[in-house]
Amino acid sequence: MTPMTAESESPDGPVSAGTGRPVRLSLTRRAARPARHLADLSRDERRQVAVSLGQPAFRADQVSRHYFARLVDADETDAMTDLPEDARGPLLEALLPRLLVPARTLSCDDGLTRKTAWRTADGALLESVIMRYPDRATVCVSSQAGCGMGCPFCATGQGGLTRNLSTAEIVEQVVHAARVLRRRELAGGEGRLSNVVFMGMGEPLANYTAVTAALRRLIAPPPEGLGLSARGLTVSTVGLVPAMRRLAGEGLPVTLAVSLHAPDDELRDELVPINTRWPVAEVLAAAWEYAEVTGRRVSIEYALIDGVNDDVARADALATLLSGRLAHVNLIPLNPTEGSSWQASAPAGQRAFVRRLRERGIATTVRDTRGREIAAACGQLAAEPAGRARRLEAAKPVEAAKPVEAAKPVESAKPVEAAGAASGSSAHGSRVLR
Repeated sequence: MTPMTAESESPDGPVSAGTGRPVRLSLTRRAARPARHLADLSRDERRQVAVSLGQPAFRADQVSRHYFARLVDADETDAMTDLPEDARGPLLEALLPRLLVPARTLSCDDGLTRKTAWRTADGALLESVIMRYPDRATVCVSSQAGCGMGCPFCATGQGGLTRNLSTAEIVEQVVHAARVLRRRELAGGEGRLSNVVFMGMGEPLANYTAVTAALRRLIAPPPEGLGLSARGLTVSTVGLVPAMRRLAGEGLPVTLAVSLHAPDDELRDELVPINTRWPVAEVLAAAWEYAEVTGRRVSIEYALIDGVNDDVARADALATLLSGRLAHVNLIPLNPTEGSSWQASAPAGQRAFVRRLRERGIATTVRDTRGREIAAACGQLAAEPAGRARRLEAAKPVEAAKPVEAAKPVESAKPVEAAGAASGSSAHGSRVLR
């Protein structure tokens, strides 16, 4: 019998197992493990690989600097002049295998937003989004191909889970974004990547080991890692309580974003099915523990859905839950997805919701979503079927998407829990609604 797995676990076991109410999660066949990449390895492990190839250990450091500091692509062997020609092939094959192939690239917002659909070596599909602002640049990355959490208003959740991504598959999305900005491939000239949000396809804390390893690679200085500030990293979760508590003890001062979407269990059970396992009170208790341990303000993500969760009574209930806590509310007008009849709250409803929260002393922003016209906004990532991709491309031409040999047309594989950002002061793109 072929083994089946969600590869979607809390640190203490599968989220659908054990005591508590059952949760229906999507299961798929276990995929082959991605090739080993230097981003999967510690510095010492990389050096051991170099030695095993008959090379001095420092050759691994040289390759790592090319990748993390110079942002050189593995195909650009001529740029690696400090490596002996006869050593480049074996070293790059062992440390920089190709993990992601760009299947399609779309842009909008005058070239300031770019979405890339990637295909992995085993055919899994995922997406990432780069967003450029006057004062920063953000990449929204996927932690899984697909998502098993089943949130009905999210395109990724509607499609189910394919598999977890490896540490290097996650890191590669970030390094690619940094390379695009440095090489002036996005509108606005040369830039530097400042923020990474784990709000693309998948539930990050369901892929705990790979995600935390990726966080460490992103903040470690070269040649160990990319050298980003931990305070520019945000990890989103629908509320996997054991993993939230474990993350608090990792010594990683990243921002935790909790996708709440409803202040009461009755409605949240419908909007966020994992709530039947860990209800609102338990999720928020874990969030407050995280804030206390790390000193970092928790972001409460709340998609405003017309006539569903946007009434003033729920704003009051939400304010009561958050009063006196180190938290702020990031409201997200619902973005349209195929197969859903729900709509974003009307502007008047949004203003009433914001007004009530702020009257109650709750810091509140509204995300000015980027990328909606190319299905790159929060909740829209789904590695679209070819038909939908053609419609999008007709609306906005593909930008510099070199089809790679062996890259097949993107197939249906629906993926994701939140992507997209906005203009304003928050790291992942929010603004105050005026």
